[in-house]
Amino acid sequence: MLNSYIPKKFFIDGPAGKLETVLAEFNSKHRHGIAVIAHPHPLYGGTMDNKVVHTIFKALFELGFITVKFNYRGVGKSEGVYGDGVGEIEDVVTVVEAFQNQFDAQINNLSLLLAGFSFGGAVQAHVAKKLGPQSLVMVAPSVDHLKVPSISSHVKRTLIIQGDQDEIVLLKTILDWAAPQDLPVVVIPGAEHFFHGKLHILKQTVLDWCRL
Repeated sequence: MLNSYIPKKFFIDGPAGKLETVLAEFNSKHRHGIAVIAHPHPLYGGTMDNKVVHTIFKALFELGFITVKFNYRGVGKSEGVYGDGVGEIEDVVTVVEAFQNQFDAQINNLSLLLAGFSFGGAVQAHVAKKLGPQSLVMVAPSVDHLKVPSISSHVKRTLIIQGDQDEIVLLKTILDWAAPQDLPVVVIPGAEHFFHGKLHILKQTVLDWCRL
């Protein structure tokens, strides 16, 4: 479905300058909501073109979301420099509010879904505390960074996906963070941090959960 539609590429005004952004949407009034995806750590090669981010992007678009991914400040063609996590949280909030303002004028009461991979998952936990989205999708979130807060009281539905062979974000770390909040974790056997050979399972997991 995504192959038949060319996403729009443009810039929006961010706190530290222009942010490079990609948007995909169906030309339909029956949109599921707005989904904004945050990418991995910018100092370790993370961009919006990361294959895990792209897989989430495709899945959410196929579900009918107005789907957005973007580069943090200082990444790709986005202006500015790395913001030590705080700046990246500000970037996501700015992107979310820009698209809410744009589409709420056309369609009222659009739901908000936040998604993030690795560092992006940690960023989205902070954003969720600020914005209170209806849904949060965290893939191998680096919850031991950025002093990630508890999110169970700020989000209606949360999906955490983790590989049991992840050598960067350990499964035990995720379980220790999720358990006190009574958050379920979907474990993909044999998957490491970048889900090599497991992206189809990752995509199907997101599709199935969002359809519930």
